[in-house]
Amino acid sequence: MPTRFQSNSLLTILLLLGMGAGQSIRAEDAARAEPTVRPNILLAIADDWSYGHASAYGCQWVQTPSFDRIAREGLLFDNAFTPNAKCAPSRAIILTGRYSWQLEEAGNHMCYFPAKFGGYVERLAADGYFAGYTGKGWGPGIANDANGNQRAITGKAYSRKKAQPPAKKISNNDYAGNFESFLADVPADQPWVFWYGTTEPHRGYEYGAGVRLGKTLDSIDRVPSYWPDNETVRNDMLDYAVEVEHYDDHLGRILETLEQTGQLDNTLIVATSDHGMPFPRAKGQAYDESNHIPLAVRWPAAIQSPGRRVTDFVDFAGLAPTFLKAAGINEAGPIMQPTSGKDLFDIFAASGPVPARDHVLVGKERHDIGRPERGGYPIRGIRRGDLLYLHNFATDRWPAGNPETGYLNCDGGPTKTEVLEMRRSGTATTFWKQCFGKRPEIELYNVASDPDCVINLAKDPHYASQIESLGAQLESELKSQGDPRMFGNGDVFDRYEYTSPATAGFYERYIAGEKLNAGWVNPGDFEPEPIE
Repeated sequence: MPTRFQSNSLLTILLLLGMGAGQSIRAEDAARAEPTVRPNILLAIADDWSYGHASAYGCQWVQTPSFDRIAREGLLFDNAFTPNAKCAPSRAIILTGRYSWQLEEAGNHMCYFPAKFGGYVERLAADGYFAGYTGKGWGPGIANDANGNQRAITGKAYSRKKAQPPAKKISNNDYAGNFESFLADVPADQPWVFWYGTTEPHRGYEYGAGVRLGKTLDSIDRVPSYWPDNETVRNDMLDYAVEVEHYDDHLGRILETLEQTGQLDNTLIVATSDHGMPFPRAKGQAYDESNHIPLAVRWPAAIQSPGRRVTDFVDFAGLAPTFLKAAGINEAGPIMQPTSGKDLFDIFAASGPVPARDHVLVGKERHDIGRPERGGYPIRGIRRGDLLYLHNFATDRWPAGNPETGYLNCDGGPTKTEVLEMRRSGTATTFWKQCFGKRPEIELYNVASDPDCVINLAKDPHYASQIESLGAQLESELKSQGDPRMFGNGDVFDRYEYTSPATAGFYERYIAGEKLNAGWVNPGDFEPEPIE
């Protein structure tokens, strides 16, 4: 009888002979020459890591040999996106295969995850997979079932093993060691699903850690034009790089463990990040630096022509249906509602670009706190080819949160402080306007010529037809997905409850004179007076 440690080819032969030790094969899958063994499934997800910041993409100041290996032996994606650039809604999209505007409360941050929206980990566990996670799973928020019991939404937690991190502020979770503990618990001949989620490179950072560990400020080839290019910002970027590399180090150890146990080639591995870096104008917004994420996939059983660099547009809503299809699970089964995303099997089987994979939708509702009446900052957008079209639905609101309550949709850090201090001192205001200022209703950017998305083409007559076309396509697809904002009911997202009453009343209490700090921003981020 084969064990889970034996080769994929041997298992395939045995399965075809009807000796699969309880594993299943669908005739339609065999006819398509798709994998006949239920693979193990590993999601390796960093927290706040931007596209391009990996050596596989040519980055010189972030070294990621483990991510690079997955890309080299599988696929490297150039146009992968999260539809919503904040932790909780982005991870809810991954789990459910549905867009955040289809997830009710789970479309917000610090939210209640509706019990009716099941995730792929729960679905796989119900179908015979052994499920676990280490580090950060879904969150922040509360995910209970219909009876009020906490859901194992990313499986059983594995967090007992600790290790000495390379820098202050980095978690002491021995992620790879805890993965080894998980594998030791997996029953023989049972497939598994694991969520490896670091809390890195989420803030905070040890200032100067990058230089202390041997990095140099001049190794950074380009500082985004919406931040000042100075020593403080470059140090901040290198400190972020150290944390990305910590994620990659543990990923490498996990790959070694899979190799040593003979499970590497029968494991579908997805390495990615939930959204962009925790810096001004990136995480929590809707620009290219916000939603564009690194993605590499390795699965020898299904990927044709490995080593390809994929230019097709994909998004996180396609991961859950990919995992379910790989496991031979019908989406119409229990636990999960129908997914909206398109699985990646057409890309796995292709040798070049796939027709109709030319765009993705992005958007957001309420992320953090700090606005009157619990308001969010609603955006919907479409990235098609090189053009990014954004529709801001509440232009009277501050995109990163109200200045007097700390711009709470931007994590505190040296770069944020630098931008705020430059405005206050009168040294420069352009950086502040680009990172924190109010925005027009429509924005249009050519990402190829303007990767920082700072030249708004919305009023350029040469782009009139593209604006009309993009706006119509965006509205049509959102309506087909049942987005409440397309039907005049978008305010429902502002009415959904926060998971904490204290959080819900933060703005009103602060304005009333209470000395409050949200905890993820610096006290100096709070402006002394409101800004008009």
